Amino acid sequence: MPRSVNSVASRARRKKIFKLAKGYFGRRKNVWTVAKNAVEKGLQYAYRDRKNKKRNFRALWIVRINAGARLHGLSYSQLMGKLKANDIKLNRKVLADLAMHHPEAFKAIVDKVK
Repeated sequence: MPRSVNSVASRARRKKIFKLAKGYFGRRKNVWTVAKNAVEKGLQYAYRDRKNKKRNFRALWIVRINAGARLHGLSYSQLMGKLKANDIKLNRKVLADLAMHHPEAFKAIVDKVK
């Protein structure tokens, strides 16, 4: 019985990887084994960094809120504690945006909780 090779499926598999490797430098874009490793590693980084992005943004928001709060004589933790005590439900993303782009609105919030 002759050997049967499903070249259609294997070509499709390779095409899929090479499509993902588009734009890579050197052999990473056109040599099967190198491209396969590079794409797999890239997908691992993408998965990991989708999680890390959330951490990074939260840290950025906290830094911005802290900077805004210190201009008005409070620390970040004092401001967040007073917001919670006064039942003001603004998340860090909104507070950071106010501190950066609308300082007068941020000042009004700080004055309300002081």
